[in-house]
Amino acid sequence: MQKNCIYLDNNATTKVDPEVLEAMLPYLTDYYGNPSSMHTFGGQLAKGVKTARERVAALLGSDESEIVFTSCGTEGDNAAIRAALLAQPEKRHIITTQVEHPAVLNVCKQLETQGYNVTYLSVNSQGQLDLNELEASLTGNTALVTIMYANNETGTIFPIEQIGLRVKEHGALFHVDAVQAVGKLPLNMKTSTIDMLTMSGHKIHAPKGIGALYVRRGVRFRPLLIGGHQERGRRAGTENMSGIIGLGKAAELELLHLEEATKRERKLRDRLEQTLLATIPHCEVNGDPTQRLPNTTNIGFKYIEGEAILLSLNKHGICASSGSACTSGSLEPSHVLRAMGLPYTTLHGSIRFSLCRYTTEAEIDQVIAVMPGIVERLRALSPFKNDDAGWLQEQEQALAHR
Repeated sequence: MQKNCIYLDNNATTKVDPEVLEAMLPYLTDYYGNPSSMHTFGGQLAKGVKTARERVAALLGSDESEIVFTSCGTEGDNAAIRAALLAQPEKRHIITTQVEHPAVLNVCKQLETQGYNVTYLSVNSQGQLDLNELEASLTGNTALVTIMYANNETGTIFPIEQIGLRVKEHGALFHVDAVQAVGKLPLNMKTSTIDMLTMSGHKIHAPKGIGALYVRRGVRFRPLLIGGHQERGRRAGTENMSGIIGLGKAAELELLHLEEATKRERKLRDRLEQTLLATIPHCEVNGDPTQRLPNTTNIGFKYIEGEAILLSLNKHGICASSGSACTSGSLEPSHVLRAMGLPYTTLHGSIRFSLCRYTTEAEIDQVIAVMPGIVERLRALSPFKNDDAGWLQEQEQALAHR
């Protein structure tokens, strides 16, 4: 294990904040009771759950009664989608986008086999939606619109409130996967059009295995997990006490550092991005150049394979990504970048760097120092740049028909 690695894959997961770990430890040792128990030893834990819920609510700008603790973002997405459909059994239409996380896309694909009609909105070359396409897709039969707040691969931010206004006009429910936005963008559910919102602890320096789902008061909600009375009947299962405490502490810290951290991350991100673009020919930023997360840059290095870049970076102790961690086992190019219509020469050579508040200037300097040499060496070995336009066109057409 590399203890001193340069970790620029924070959209995949983040390190647990030392203060979060410190807050969790007593609930793994001394306070090990069940918060649903009648006796004092267990019952005293309920106070910790309440505090954590209040802290998460503060980060989201919601009421604490609207927070449901889950195991992860995937559970939150599944629970929200299925709850929306169960609440409106007469409606059989769902709207989502082509660039969602698999936790949404694969649920929608499964629902299609069960008789639901799903519209997958397209994106342009910057990864942005066409709101006219959304408007044209909404009908009286639309039960749910489920759209991510910010894309995990490119960082592109969608105009969520504009989308929400259109959704409300048609009487549909609006779910937002905000796993990448929470802790990076200011949120206020009290003034939002969002009905349900998903977040995940391990994206904000809390541990893995804990998340939360915001459910607006008044929205009918049928639980995904059925059993005991936990979470006011909205999510059965004995509470993950240490995880809940950790998520609450992480939420408190994210809110405390939000403004300062995002400014700092944006500055470091821009320096990394601008320097690489200036020193390495034939590369470009993928995604919206302005409406994107402050910590994320996705750069396409033409004529080389992203996997080769990542392996070379790894030899220097640098961790980055070629896309979503949940699809990294696939040899298929990113579904997000394909939906954006990127050329074949860029599609396979795109790398995501995602920063956090622990990222240092020295780490960025090291990436800047090694990247030009890596790209130059790999391009010298690459056959792509010598292939004629006809061959490249055939590859693009083959991808388009998959």
